[in-house]
Amino acid sequence: MQPVEVGLHTSDGVALAARYWDPGHRDLACVVAHGFTGSSRNPHVQRISVGLTEHGVGVLALDFRGHGRSGGVGTAGADEIHDVAAAVEWLRATGYRWIAVLGWSMGGTAVLRYAGLGGDADAVVSVSAPGRWFERGTRPMRVVHWMFESRTGRTATRVLRRTRVSPTGWVTPPEAPAEVAGAIAPRPLLIVHGDADHYFPMHHPDALAAAAPEAEVWIEPQMGHAEVATTADLVNRIAEWVIATCGQPSAVCDDDTRE
Repeated sequence: MQPVEVGLHTSDGVALAARYWDPGHRDLACVVAHGFTGSSRNPHVQRISVGLTEHGVGVLALDFRGHGRSGGVGTAGADEIHDVAAAVEWLRATGYRWIAVLGWSMGGTAVLRYAGLGGDADAVVSVSAPGRWFERGTRPMRVVHWMFESRTGRTATRVLRRTRVSPTGWVTPPEAPAEVAGAIAPRPLLIVHGDADHYFPMHHPDALAAAAPEAEVWIEPQMGHAEVATTADLVNRIAEWVIATCGQPSAVCDDDTRE
């Protein structure tokens, strides 16, 4: 199954690029939201997207603002909620009955904040996302802060990683994922985190789990961070969780099965 190139437009006026895998029905689709400096064309994101399609679900993988072929500038998960909203709105307009939003790292931040702030999603999966802002206790996150907070870092990020980040930063910090995750209920939430994550230590999934006690939490042994650490087995298990939560693709369901 080959993806189709799709153009999206956000409510705040940013043009986004995305790739869509069409399963041939309109039962269940997943939004795939990549991590910082990623894109829908990143090999690991493509691998995850294709793995999901093998379970018969539609997949829309977007390029966040400032990333890949999208316009705008990145804001580290703040304004990216509008990008997730644009992806969900496109899938709803295409006719999908069930939509799950799946995000890795910064993408996990975006889907948690999108759903927690009232966004339209039937299920949420967050992989390797922070619970709180301003993690500086790990070397990779100190580098990420440099990439956002210094002119040299922003230039290096644009030239070396082809990612454009906002030069203004956050005037007011947005709600952190742990501050809004509890509002996702009663919609199903799956939190996935590796116990060897070198970006976000275990106190981040702990904060998310404490904020959303109804969520299902998978702590993956020896897993590192985000897409690169997401194995085919984990993709399969996430797909099975989404299907079990939302409904079997191509299954005949009564209209009243979705509340």
